[in-house]
Amino acid sequence: MSLDDLNREQKRQMRRQGALNEQGAPTRAQRTATHRERVGPAQYLREVRDEMRKVAWPRKPEVVRYSIIVTATVIVYTAYVGGLDYIFSSVFRWFYA
Repeated sequence: MSLDDLNREQKRQMRRQGALNEQGAPTRAQRTATHRERVGPAQYLREVRDEMRKVAWPRKPEVVRYSIIVTATVIVYTAYVGGLDYIFSSVFRWFYA
């Protein structure tokens, strides 16, 4: 894709992001170092624990309700696919018998 393929709004957005200069020529953004120091296992586990505390865990009634919905859905789709398999196998058996 060339710059000629971009519309005016896309070029404005690229200018705001720093990908184009004021004349419309592409610019190269300077890479910033994203490498971080490695942490030890204890620090890693502390950070994981802190993040897990922020998670909004579902309550037991929600888990039960979702489990029932998933189980019912699996049963319905299994019956559907099994029914289709039975019908198609009967039809093919009739053709090839």
